[in-house]
Amino acid sequence: MNRTTARRKRRRLSPLPPPRLLAVATAFALALLFLVLVLLSTSPPSPSPRHAVAASSTPPSPPRCGAASLGELGDAMLSMLPTDLPFTVFVPSPDSFRRVLRLQGRHANGSAAVGGGDTAASDDDNTYAVLSRVLGFSAVPRRLLAADVPPRVPVRLADSVSGLRIFAARDERGALVVNGVRSECVDVVRGLTVVHVMAGVLMDAEFERSFSVESDG
Repeated sequence: MNRTTARRKRRRLSPLPPPRLLAVATAFALALLFLVLVLLSTSPPSPSPRHAVAASSTPPSPPRCGAASLGELGDAMLSMLPTDLPFTVFVPSPDSFRRVLRLQGRHANGSAAVGGGDTAASDDDNTYAVLSRVLGFSAVPRRLLAADVPPRVPVRLADSVSGLRIFAARDERGALVVNGVRSECVDVVRGLTVVHVMAGVLMDAEFERSFSVESDG
């Protein structure tokens, strides 16, 4: 009777786990706790509203050009390009043609429009030659919308058809700044050609000096 009672008591008592199994379980629990602490410490903090707004801020969109923004000389310059190839052209504004290149077009000069003769033909030849040179400096053989140009830091986009290196960025107002010349308006699409109207003229140093010499003379 006593032996049977003792056997029943031993069956009711839960055996203790072996020491090796207890050590493994403890090590696993500590490793899991350490991993959780590491993940919590390395997760990036949520940005404050002020920092989130600053990170997502982008320059505003530059003004778009109207239909008449290119002017007579700008349209004449574009007409020299082939229509079956993509181009981006940084066309001088009408004021830039007058101020920098001293070109006004035939309709802006009454005497040239009605005078005819050798003087009108000579003026036309000179205008065509100047527009051809400016087109070579201003035309890039690829399509570039204003949104394709990165903000703030100027980058080299491409070379013009005459080999002038083109560096551009968007300033804090969203306008394009190309080789130091700021845009007046952007993104005129003429078939495969994208036009940006500039408040100046893109040209190399030699061509710029030629106009300075003529002005001094």
